Amino acid sequence: MKIRCLLVWALSVLSCSALPAQDSIRFSLLTCEPGQEVYALFGHTALRCQRPERGVDVVFNYGMFSFRTPNFVLRFVKGETDYQLGVMPFPHFESEYALRGSSVYEQELNLTPGEKLRLWQLLETNYRPENRVYRYNYFYDNCTTRARDQVEKAIEGRVVYPDSLTGKTYRRIVHEFTAGSAWNELGIDLCLGAEADCPIGQRQQMFSPFYLKNYAAHAYIINKEGYCRPLVLRESLIVDVPAESSVAAFPLPPFTCACLLLAVSVAVALVQWRNRRVYWAWEVLLMVAQGLAGCIIAFLFFFSVHPTVGSNWMLWLFNPVPLMYAPVLVYCLVKGRKDLYPGLNSLYLTIFVIIVALKCQEFNLTVVPLALALLVNSASHALIVRNNSK
Repeated sequence: MKIRCLLVWALSVLSCSALPAQDSIRFSLLTCEPGQEVYALFGHTALRCQRPERGVDVVFNYGMFSFRTPNFVLRFVKGETDYQLGVMPFPHFESEYALRGSSVYEQELNLTPGEKLRLWQLLETNYRPENRVYRYNYFYDNCTTRARDQVEKAIEGRVVYPDSLTGKTYRRIVHEFTAGSAWNELGIDLCLGAEADCPIGQRQQMFSPFYLKNYAAHAYIINKEGYCRPLVLRESLIVDVPAESSVAAFPLPPFTCACLLLAVSVAVALVQWRNRRVYWAWEVLLMVAQGLAGCIIAFLFFFSVHPTVGSNWMLWLFNPVPLMYAPVLVYCLVKGRKDLYPGLNSLYLTIFVIIVALKCQEFNLTVVPLALALLVNSASHALIVRNNSK
């Protein structure tokens, strides 16, 4: 209740029809260091508004969401997550990120009184109940791009950014921030498709908070008369805290686990070949795991509106077919019936390995031993059945 009253007061004193030239109102771009949670791995962007003579210091934050939203998990997977613009006192924002172990950088914007008024009006309009909620899209419409767009709309003229960094893709930028979170990186890589590997320019790169921060630091404004001024007046570190040490989600990295799975698959294949029999329990375990992962990839591919997931070649490896076929395979093994699936699947998995080699998209290295483990298992099954039939 105390925070709500403070916000109402802050918004009321800031709501004015004009700002005199000597007004001390300041707008700043805030960039927050990454956190440990998966949704905080890439940092955050917000806008700060200060009016010291009236004791106002608030933050406009386009990154507000609630896990308690009805059907949150389903909507998140489908790409229908709704975020909203929130407003909070700066001390609360500062404390939140300090406790999280995330430093915060501030870039004071070099705006004229008229531009400040226009930016305030845009933010005030965005904060109205009928406007504050928006459909979040991680690459194309997020808390960072929203903040950038409002600043650009308020400027009388245009913002000119430095030349675009070359060789950047959505996936490579994501990898820059998941380098210390191998399991999170694998999960994201399994979901992103070939579209995430297309080269992107400066504007697309600014979906990332720190890319926007770096571009803004060297940007300038050209007004209608052709005069130039820097976009950022000054930059400072306003929350300086030591970063929290990352805790691995699992003691072994995913590539090591995949290599262990490949080694076990080879060992099981050798034992099966020596005993001239297929251990259907092991086969079913792999097929169920592959099929369950495939259900997620297939759902994203066919039904999700998340960016880039509809061009994912991982659907070749992970799809629901093994899960659906597992009962048939067990029936054929128990009854001694001939089954063409292992041989066809071996050919299919070989094609996938070729796809990986052709680099139709940038695959996570962990995928290689995973695919080889499934190929070894399927090929050994086909060879044992063929040998026994002779």
